[in-house]
Amino acid sequence: MTRILLLGGTTEASALARALADSGADAVFSYAGRTKAPMAQPLPTRVGGFGGVPGLVRYLRAAGITHLIDATHPFAAGMSRNAIAAAGETGVAYCALERPAWVAGPGDDWHHVADMAGAVAALPDDPARVFLAIGKQHVADFAAKPQHHYLLRLVDAPDGPLPLPDAQAVIARGPFTTDADRALMADHRITHIVAKNGGGAGARAKLDAARDLGLPVILIDQPALPPRRTFDSAKDVMRWLGHATDRGV
Repeated sequence: MTRILLLGGTTEASALARALADSGADAVFSYAGRTKAPMAQPLPTRVGGFGGVPGLVRYLRAAGITHLIDATHPFAAGMSRNAIAAAGETGVAYCALERPAWVAGPGDDWHHVADMAGAVAALPDDPARVFLAIGKQHVADFAAKPQHHYLLRLVDAPDGPLPLPDAQAVIARGPFTTDADRALMADHRITHIVAKNGGGAGARAKLDAARDLGLPVILIDQPALPPRRTFDSAKDVMRWLGHATDRGV
C-alpha cells in the first residue's frame, strides 16, 4: 500500500499537495516550521524538524512511508541531503520536485556568488541601498557591511530588533508581481539586490523589476546536492508515483 511523505514549503509543493489530495492519495505534508502561519494544505500536515537523518529514518518506518517526495526550497539543502540519506537507508522510493535555477536574459545585470559570504563581499564599499531578498536566516551576516541601508522582505514580523544598524522590514507573502516589486524598489530608492537563485515563478518578479530599473543583482547560486531522481512538475511526479506503485517499488 502506498503512503507518501511530501516535504513542502514551496508553491510547487502546494500544487503537488492538491494533486495528491484530488487523487485520494494517502499522503502527509511536512513543513519545516520556519514560518509562524504556514499555508494550509489539503493533506494531513505535520510541522517541525525530524531530528536529522536518524529521526527521519524513524519517522519513515513508524509512519509506514513508502514514497518520499522532496519539494522543499532549493536552499533547504540540509533537509534534502537528509531525505536522500534516509530514503537510501530505509529503501523508501525517493524523488525531488525541483525548480530549475533562473538564467539571465538580455538586460539582466547579475553577479553570481557561491554563498552568503560571497554575497556580503560582493556589495560595494560605498554606502548603498540594498534590497535583501534572502529570508531571515542569514540577515546577521550583512552586519559585516553596516554602511548600507537594508530593505528586508519577510513572511513573519521579526521577533526583535533587526541585527543590522540601518534596516527596514516589509512583511509580505508571495507570489509577487513585477509591477509591485518595481514600485517597492523605486519607493525605497534601492541600488542593489541580493537574492537566492531559488528558481520558480513566484519569486522571480524582483529580478524582472531589477532589469526594468537597470539595477545590479547579486545572485547566490543553488547549493550542490548528491545525484537524485528529479522532476520539474507535479504532473511528472504523479506519473512517477503511478509507475512506481505499479512496479511495487
